[in-house]
Amino acid sequence: MSFTLPELPYAYEALQPYMSKETLEYHHDKHHAAYVTNANNLIKDSGLDGKSLEDVVKDSFGKNVPLFNNAAQHYNHLHFWNWLKPNGGGAIPGKIEKAIIDSLGSVAKAKEDFIQAGVTQFGSGWAWLSVKDGKIIVSKTPNGENPLIHGAAPILGVDVWEHSYYIDYRNRRPDYLKAFVDNLINWEYVEQLYEKAIA
Repeated sequence: MSFTLPELPYAYEALQPYMSKETLEYHHDKHHAAYVTNANNLIKDSGLDGKSLEDVVKDSFGKNVPLFNNAAQHYNHLHFWNWLKPNGGGAIPGKIEKAIIDSLGSVAKAKEDFIQAGVTQFGSGWAWLSVKDGKIIVSKTPNGENPLIHGAAPILGVDVWEHSYYIDYRNRRPDYLKAFVDNLINWEYVEQLYEKAIA
């Protein structure tokens, strides 16, 4: 089994003005492509070839750092492109909205905590909503780490590596995160992942 770079599910211009064509070209065509190439090279003699991507991520964590870094970033980005959509943000589907309120108190608080997790992640990393023990939690992770390795199922993640926002926002990470939450999130995809996580 080899990993493959997916096509973006929208045109490179589709997320403007919140995420530029140039950002998507660099982020998808260069950065994500490199994770795929590296993961394919590193898995060959790892003993993990043939396993699912999720299993490769979990089984390589703490044991094979180069493979983990690239496989985890491939996993993260496979979802990241689907967590974005043109005219995103906006109304949240009922089932996931109820789950967010039940777990985190309110949608406003969930958004605020999620943005804060991204703002306060020192250096490169991600902020997450994930399902653990049936509840939605907010977390942040360094580099390519994700909730899978902490026993949770990620349902929404935002990339806070500089390559995901520096072309458009320079050092204004909070502005990027606010734009992501208000204008880019594909909540239908978040709900699909939530339903899978609690099934």
